Amino acid sequence: VQLQASGGGLVQAGGSLRLSCAASGRIFSSTAMDWFRQAPGKEREFVAAIRWNSGATYYADSVKGRFTISRDNHKNTVYLQMNSLKPEDTAVYYCAAGVRTITSMVRSSDAMHYWGEGTQVTVSS
Repeated sequence: VQLQASGGGLVQAGGSLRLSCAASGRIFSSTAMDWFRQAPGKEREFVAAIRWNSGATYYADSVKGRFTISRDNHKNTVYLQMNSLKPEDTAVYYCAAGVRTITSMVRSSDAMHYWGEGTQVTVSS
């Protein structure tokens, strides 16, 4: 599986961006598709995840209510709609895929098998 993330950019606080993650190759129905982010000097952190088959979603507390993850199975693409952006959302955002990842591990980067290159999101105050 190859993942290609896009959609990052520079936006003012309170603005919105939509990230896309296009997947190529075979995606098993039990795959979890995740977004992680890493800010300068900080560890990579979980942002959101979605189950490819059921569409079940999971969010970090810091983005709940502001970000929405979704998928288009026909296009093999996962989206991250980011609203009400804050300067602390500034980071490189990565999409990842975990094959047959169990629910308890869906937020763990260690459970991801495939990673895309990151896309920079910068939120100015």
